[in-house]
Amino acid sequence: MHGTRGRLALSDHPHDGADHGSLRSYVTGFALSVLLTAVPFALVMTHALPAGQAIAIALGLGVIQMVVHLVYFLHMNSASSRSWNMAALVFTIIILGIVVVGSLWVMHNMNANMMPGMMSGS
Repeated sequence: MHGTRGRLALSDHPHDGADHGSLRSYVTGFALSVLLTAVPFALVMTHALPAGQAIAIALGLGVIQMVVHLVYFLHMNSASSRSWNMAALVFTIIILGIVVVGSLWVMHNMNANMMPGMMSGS
């Protein structure tokens, strides 16, 4: 820190060797994320496709967007071979599966147990 008048020089910061990305990679990730959000939104709002196809495309683009986030923002690629990255990813997938399956199960049971007079249009 000599000669920097109390400021830390770049070489004074500890670096763990992990790739922290560049401005270009963050902008690319952001642009892809916006695109992967805008396309399903536009499909749903314009009714361009039947509901089943729009849902399938939205789910597919959602999975692609998760990969974009993992690569561009969390820097999980083939170079980051740390075991804790993989453990965190597996744990996240398990929790996501529990939340999705549990939500669908609860919604199905609520629909199956709904009283007949509560259905709209009856």
